[in-house]
Amino acid sequence: MKQNMTVRGDRLWDSLMDMAKIGATEKGGSCRLALTDEDKEGRDLFIKWCEEAGCSIKIDKMGNIFARREGKNPDLPAVMTGSHLDTQPTGGKFDGVYGVLAGLEVLRALNDYEITTEHPVEVAVWTNEEGSRFAPSMVSSAVFAGAYELEYGLSRADVNGVTMGEELKRIGYDGPEEVGGRDLKAFFEAHIEQGPKLEFQEKTIGVVTDVNGLRWYEITVRGQEAHAGPTPMNRRKDALVAASKMVQEVNRIGFENDPDACATVGMLDCRPNSRNTIPGEVFFTVDFRHPSDEVLTKMDGQLREFCEQVAREGGFELEFEQIMYTAPIKFDEACVDAVRKGAIEAGYSHMDIVSGAGHDACYLSRVAPTGMVFVPCENGISHNEEEAATPEDLAAGCHVLLHAMLDQAGVVTN
Repeated sequence: MKQNMTVRGDRLWDSLMDMAKIGATEKGGSCRLALTDEDKEGRDLFIKWCEEAGCSIKIDKMGNIFARREGKNPDLPAVMTGSHLDTQPTGGKFDGVYGVLAGLEVLRALNDYEITTEHPVEVAVWTNEEGSRFAPSMVSSAVFAGAYELEYGLSRADVNGVTMGEELKRIGYDGPEEVGGRDLKAFFEAHIEQGPKLEFQEKTIGVVTDVNGLRWYEITVRGQEAHAGPTPMNRRKDALVAASKMVQEVNRIGFENDPDACATVGMLDCRPNSRNTIPGEVFFTVDFRHPSDEVLTKMDGQLREFCEQVAREGGFELEFEQIMYTAPIKFDEACVDAVRKGAIEAGYSHMDIVSGAGHDACYLSRVAPTGMVFVPCENGISHNEEEAATPEDLAAGCHVLLHAMLDQAGVVTN
């Protein structure tokens, strides 16, 4: 029976489209920033669907949701899957939410075939994976894995000073369960690739073996505000000019360490942001990624040295803070093999792939054997309202997820 099991791609697609209506944007994407009313509505819908599928629900103090389908032996460690429901401000329909609803479809398929697993099976929703409203990203799976303290996670604030703890309480998702400590046999996460490699290679399934290391920085350059007219060029301390040199250096470092490096300045705030005032302060962010920790460390040193030199030579005040670091990840061999075997048995074209993006699976790998399933997205576009994936590819990824989870959870035979 296990070999003949499949998922219902039409049901998965319908669920994705129903969820996409929550926070729908004009260009066809989704905006459900973490712990907003839209995020709450998406969470409520997910729980409703899971309860209809016969699952029990637990919510922890970081707002992480766990939908559980019992196995033959409830005392055995669970095989878990999941991802996130929060989005970027101009996000797409599939980033994160696909991994959550693929997990739901796995539960529904097990019900369809009246399958009893040896181990319990769970689907998780991780709070604030994106890090768009509350930095850093993946904060709640990090607390779950013991990388951050609970107090740190709850104290993360948005640009208005509102904390995660306050918003969890406001929307009713400050759950009673302790964060972490759940006994897991394995964790799998299904996701769109968010890059062009699968589409370019004409492969349906990406068997994720590794994840890039990541460093996030927040940098502030302070000079001196002055009138744009009377102040001579040689008397200026223009913070934007200094910051622009640093931004160019970020890009240069990325190209120097190509083809595997990625270097991005994603946010820049120029103050006072007046057309006839010389900028006195500039805040910007930097995102470095590379699969080699040695190279990532070299990139870090290059940026620090350059920024300190620009500040020193120009008489600028510099604040340089690394706010997030995740080392490169190598996923569990047995979980990777389970994904690969699922793709082979189903006859899907596949390839091994390194994830350029961070995922909740990165932190879960600290506390459980972990693997990931990638499917293509059109033109490799993600974090964009135009993000797209085909129903066929999404169903294929879910089918592989189902069989990878059954590989670890076991099927009770009569």
